Amino acid sequence: MVKFGHKKVPFMNCNRCGNIAVFSRKYSGESLCSFCFSNSIVQKTSRIISKNNMIQNGDVVGVAVSGGKDSLSLLHVLKKMSESHNFKMIAITVDEGIPGYRDEALEIVRNFCNKLDVEYRSYAYKDLFDLTLEESLELRESEKISSCSICGILRRRVIDFGAKDLDVDVIATGHNLDDVLQTFIINVLSGDTNKIGWMEPITSNKIRKIKPFCEIYENEIVFYAFTNEIPFQSEQCPHMNEGIRTEIREFLNSLENHHSGIKNSMYGSVMKLSQIVKDTNYKQRRACQKCGNQCTGEVCSVCTMLVNLKQDRS
Repeated sequence: MVKFGHKKVPFMNCNRCGNIAVFSRKYSGESLCSFCFSNSIVQKTSRIISKNNMIQNGDVVGVAVSGGKDSLSLLHVLKKMSESHNFKMIAITVDEGIPGYRDEALEIVRNFCNKLDVEYRSYAYKDLFDLTLEESLELRESEKISSCSICGILRRRVIDFGAKDLDVDVIATGHNLDDVLQTFIINVLSGDTNKIGWMEPITSNKIRKIKPFCEIYENEIVFYAFTNEIPFQSEQCPHMNEGIRTEIREFLNSLENHHSGIKNSMYGSVMKLSQIVKDTNYKQRRACQKCGNQCTGEVCSVCTMLVNLKQDRS
């Protein structure tokens, strides 16, 4: 029995080792101690990487690290895996130029990378585009174009630039299962159905991009960070509530609370639909006429956005 205040509550034993359990994985019925829970996350990530052939022998992996729980936990897991597998890591961080927010994250990432002995590089919007995120938001034609849309497009380009600059073989991001489901619903609601075909755990263009956490629940990554004492930025981005993602997150969490495992089922359906859409709506990629990066049209979304923003500034 464990005493909480004046009440005695029966404790659960870990299903794997018999020690006191600290985490209940409702969709599988497992109760796990801290050690076995952490091992389960590392093992599941390893299986995801293996079955999708995400990381190959001798690869240099550029890990996109924001300072949040997902990316820092991914860095921690990959560091553990690299000790028994032949690949190297470099952390890539993006500085969007958000006053009072990004500085804290950059410091957390720098300190954590030093602790893990992982090489770290930071790239700023201002240096690459001559615009910070805040400056780009002031220049947008309409607030119907959300800050997340602008930031997401620019961030992907910065990470691509960092990967090329550092000559990495693969880019790993901390997108978890919840992120995948939320993005799917956003694409459906916005009518952007072509993007449903781009949701695989691994994509290959000029460089492989992988999501090793794509089958892991967000709340499990939160607990992994907590139980492994991983410091992460708790302050939320000042622009996060401008879009619909927060409402979709709450909706999916409510469904999961009442129907354990429904997120896993939905993920399987999303992957099947993604493959169907990809096969039926395939578009030949070509080089952007302005920057040379791969896109499906004549000019990529980044160059189109930058041209529009800079025209508004002038």
